Amino acid sequence: MPSVRLSTLDGMESVRLVLASASPARLGLLRQAGMSPEVVVSGVDEDALSAPTPAELALVLAEAKATAVAGRPEAAEALVVGCDSVLELDGRALGKPADAEDATARWKAMRGRTGVLHTGHCVVDTRPGGARAGRTASTAVHFGEPSDAEIAAYVASGEPLHVAGAFTLDGRSAPFVRGIEGDHGNVIGLSLPTLRDLLGELGVDITRLWN
Repeated sequence: MPSVRLSTLDGMESVRLVLASASPARLGLLRQAGMSPEVVVSGVDEDALSAPTPAELALVLAEAKATAVAGRPEAAEALVVGCDSVLELDGRALGKPADAEDATARWKAMRGRTGVLHTGHCVVDTRPGGARAGRTASTAVHFGEPSDAEIAAYVASGEPLHVAGAFTLDGRSAPFVRGIEGDHGNVIGLSLPTLRDLLGELGVDITRLWN
């Protein structure tokens, strides 16, 4: 696996960037931003975790993923990035739908309304003396009004079964989203500005992660 050069408080040293997520969308965002992360899937049981609010839940899940991967030998001497997203609607946290019926019900409840997509971010530095930093980024999402037939076709595509909130900005449901308020990458799965801020808290300049 290739390593990248990072700027630290102690100067320059070789360190790896590890993404604790199986999400192709998150991996794609990092690659588009000039980074080459390795992928190590956490295997965390998301259903076993809870928090008082959707925003807090997103961060709890991100921290659990980053922590699980950071403790593995393959993530030694690395910066581990964990993320997780939930959609807040009517005060409830909505992750991936359980099945097609659930996805259909979600879309009928969301259409014509506004939800908030929360993505928790956690960065763990597994080098000796390394620290961690975490934060939730939130983006308002204004949904359009797809017809029942359009919802049925979208659910039949299988796409909404694999994403938080049962929708994506970079996939087949994009025409059903009227607009957003906030970072679009956050809705896709990872806020690059938030990641930059967290790296900064750890003394790392994000430009040093570029290929």
